[in-house]
Amino acid sequence: MDNTFAGSEIRTRLAWRAGYLLASFGIYMVDQVTKAWAARDLRSGAGRTVIPNFLDLVYAENRGIAFGQLQEGGAFARWFFVVLAILAAIAVLYYFVRSSANDDRILGSCALLLAGIVGNLTDRIRLGYVIDFIVAHAGKYHWPTFNIADASICIGAFLLAWDLIVDGKKEKDPPSCVAA
Repeated sequence: MDNTFAGSEIRTRLAWRAGYLLASFGIYMVDQVTKAWAARDLRSGAGRTVIPNFLDLVYAENRGIAFGQLQEGGAFARWFFVVLAILAAIAVLYYFVRSSANDDRILGSCALLLAGIVGNLTDRIRLGYVIDFIVAHAGKYHWPTFNIADASICIGAFLLAWDLIVDGKKEKDPPSCVAA
């Protein structure tokens, strides 16, 4: 009876992880399709306003890292970022597979991180730069241009940090005593 339960638990654990990997692949595909659309329809410089004074779509090529930093690195920077992204993807995948938790926030955050890392990695290997096209702004303040992969990475990182910091702290807190 014990072996049956353990086998069932392992199958359930693998099924959940497979589902999250499938979702990660779906996000990756949305990222790649939207970047292809941006390259085809926005590259000419014809941006589009989606929500006036808040959201525009404008084609940009990011040869650097997050928020357009280190743009002038050349071929060395391109391949350095490729290696860095591969190492990050391996680390996230390792954490995803080895995590004993079946917590949706951990598995979901890893799936989001993996989708975003691989999405931008694909661009960097294939094109030498990452296609960005989403511009969020409020008045004169503009958030740096980003893409679906970047959003996936940010949301995944936030959820993972939340789980590690906030929920991790809850587990370390001693139980409170309640007077009867």
